[in-house]
Amino acid sequence: MKIKWPGFIFKRFLALSVIVAAMTLMQASQVLAHASLVKAEPARRAVLSTPPARIHLWFNEEIEPAYAALSVLNEDKKSITDNKVEVDSKDPKSVVLELPDMQPGRYTVKFRVLSIDGHVVDSEYNFTVASDKK
Repeated sequence: MKIKWPGFIFKRFLALSVIVAAMTLMQASQVLAHASLVKAEPARRAVLSTPPARIHLWFNEEIEPAYAALSVLNEDKKSITDNKVEVDSKDPKSVVLELPDMQPGRYTVKFRVLSIDGHVVDSEYNFTVASDKK
């Protein structure tokens, strides 16, 4: 009776190698991923009954404060504030922009941030402040 240990060991080694390679590639894809917006207040496409006091954006990675830009545009594509965006001191993965009083209408939030890994995130979204008229 022959036992085929060498073939059995080779198959196990090959299976283990495939599993380790797959796990390494999955980890590498997470490391190479860019920062992305994970939460916004007000949210994308939100319809608000009262104007927001600030825009607050959260990302999945820390943001470089010196390279953060955030603006809010009205329906005429004009910025509604000259306030500067700030990285939240309690959460370096988020940025805040204080807003002035706003009129009802559709607004566009444009943001551009540099994540700590060196990648730029540049995007925009809309929200609406509804009028009191019914």
